[in-house]
Amino acid sequence: MTIYVEKTSPEQHQKKPPGGIEGWGADLDPQVRPAYPMERTPPRFINRHWDELEHQPRTVKVFHSTERPGLTPVFGTAQPPSGVSGKLRDVAFRYSENDLRHWLMLLFADRVNVVEGIIDDLAHGHVPNLFKEMGGPAEWKYNRAGFYRKAAIAGGIVAVLLVLNARRTRRR
Repeated sequence: MTIYVEKTSPEQHQKKPPGGIEGWGADLDPQVRPAYPMERTPPRFINRHWDELEHQPRTVKVFHSTERPGLTPVFGTAQPPSGVSGKLRDVAFRYSENDLRHWLMLLFADRVNVVEGIIDDLAHGHVPNLFKEMGGPAEWKYNRAGFYRKAAIAGGIVAVLLVLNARRTRRR
């Protein structure tokens, strides 16, 4: 496969092309490029007042990538890992970020965390309003056709599960 590249001179690009595109060929001359030169005058961070950033104290388990040697100076501690989902995240962070197992385990840990949250709500005597928490009223108000479609699919799944359960109990 041969690729032909049209060679043009800077003089050709100084003129506006027939379409009148503003800035045509602006990247040819380095002096006209917006980010050239990359240095600033005066340069940044020459006389900085710190040698290394002060690190946030670690009070809970914090996961970090295997590609990074240590923790970043600042990290989130609002939701520390706990339960089965925390164990799954611990296993997931043993793999590199370019490994599919890492991301699939993190997605699965998120789903497990939802179930753990519902169980925790029930254990504390709070019955979650799943319809409202999953956006049911907004779906009903703004996407009624989608609401009916989802309700039909959910009803079909429930019907199939009931039929399969009835057949299983008849065989016994």
